[in-house]
Formats: sequence, C-alpha cells, structure tokens
Amino acid sequence: MRGPTVAMVGLGPMGAPVAGHLARAGFPLQVWNRTRERAEAFGDRAVAHPGDLRAEIVLSALPDVDQFDEIAPDPVIREWAGHGTTHVVVLSTTSREKAGRLAERLGGFGIAVVDAPMSGGDAGARAGTLSLMAGATPKAYRHVEPVLRSFAATVEHMGPPGTGTVAKLCNQVIVAATLLSVAEALDLARRAGLRGEQLVRVFRGGLAASAVLEAKAAKILQREYGLGGSAANQVKDLRYAAELADELGARLPQSRRTGEVFAELLGRGLGGEDHSAVYEVLSPGGGGEPPPR
Repeated sequence: MRGPTVAMVGLGPMGAPVAGHLARAGFPLQVWNRTRERAEAFGDRAVAHPGDLRAEIVLSALPDVDQFDEIAPDPVIREWAGHGTTHVVVLSTTSREKAGRLAERLGGFGIAVVDAPMSGGDAGARAGTLSLMAGATPKAYRHVEPVLRSFAATVEHMGPPGTGTVAKLCNQVIVAATLLSVAEALDLARRAGLRGEQLVRVFRGGLAASAVLEAKAAKILQREYGLGGSAANQVKDLRYAAELADELGARLPQSRRTGEVFAELLGRGLGGEDHSAVYEVLSPGGGGEPPPR
C-alpha cells in the first residue's frame, strides 16, 4: 500500500519497531534519531537533521514533549509546514498541560497535534499489538488512523486533544500499582521459602493473572532488568498523574505512594533500568546495590 508520507523521530525500544511496522505497511517513511547509528539501520530512509524530514505526518516516540521541543523548535516546525507536514502524532506519555501547549504552538503553523500514547511495552511494539488512546479532533483522527492501525491492535479515539494523554495516565496508574504488587508478592514468597516460578504459574491460572505479570515476572525472578519501560519514565508518568489529580480534586492515595517507591530507584541509580527493577527496593539483595548483570 501507499498512503501519506510518514516520519518517525525517536528510535528507542518503542520507536524503532514502530518504524519497522510503518515501513512494512508500505508507508513512504523517513526516520531521525539523535544516535545516528539507529537511524542508519533504516538505510536511505534516515535523515541527518530533524529539519530535513519531509512528511505529511510526523510521529514522535521521544520520551516526552520536552525532547520533541528540543529537536523541533519553531524554525524546524516552520520548515516542516512549508514542505507539507499537516499532523504531528505524540506517541509518548506526557502531561495534559504539555500536550495542550504543543498543540497551541504547532497550531500556529497549521499543524494539528494528535496525542496518541502507546501501551504494551517494547514487546507490544515489536509484535504490532500496542494499544493506543488518541486525543484529536474527528478530522485529525480520521487522517492519522490508518497509520496508527499499522502498528497497533487497539486504537481508540478518546475525544478531543488531550484526552489520549489523560487515558494513558489512567493506564499508568494501573500498570505501576500492579507491577509493585507483583514485586511485593514475589518478595514475600521468597522470604517464606516458596519458589517464584511455581507461584507465577498459579497466578496465571487465577484472578491475579495480568498482562503486567506476563511481561514482567520473568524479569523480576531473574533480576534482569533489560530496558522495556524505564523506571525514570514510570516516575515521570506517576508524577503527571498526581498533578492531574491535584487539578481535578482526585486523591490517588495508592498511586502517590507507589510513585514514592519507584522514585527510590532513581536514588539508587537505577532510573535507566526497566521499571520491574522496583523489586530491588523490596528485596534484601537490592540494598542499594545495582542488580546483577
């Protein structure tokens, strides 16, 4: 198939496989990444500078809007608009305030912003089974929907701009609390002399089963925290959720405490590890020491 020209900025654990799906779907694709070697893996689709991108739809898988603002200031946005860019899709988790500010800035150049954060982790990105929650005008959503469906199994239009971001923060409240609960349960079981692998099999057959358990239990049991979703990003997401709760008058007592536990990972220098490293806060083998490699 052919469709709108598409560009991807940010080729990390999520962005690179998403870009691969876009290419395989037949969309004319360009890519840019700060570490040029990752972009060069896409051959002649790589450009040297963000301002060199020429695409109708630009997708950002950068960690947050802050990084997007760094690589695409107004002169770059003006250049994109002049060469036909009409939509920017933010796939990262951010705050409602930042999503709104970006939409206002790019709207001044005639570019519509769609906030469509991803859920499903790096495994979902590789498999093309991500869940996307999109905030956009109906017209903007219709325009970008075929692109989104090329790498996601679930795509929901949540409402106007900003609502995708809110939905993702709600998602992260559940993910963080569930992951901490899995880590707590496995730590308690180990202390009581139970075999973690056996306990996980029991969990899978009952009400404790979850996508988080499937994705993260092995990492915890092996104490191997190769990057999927980083601890630093988990802390960021919970902070944004707490800020939104303050704005709306929601309590979020569990999420606030969960955020404090995850924040301990940053103090231990583990912010770049997968967020399943929260087990290291609980286990005596953690004790401030880095996980075994």
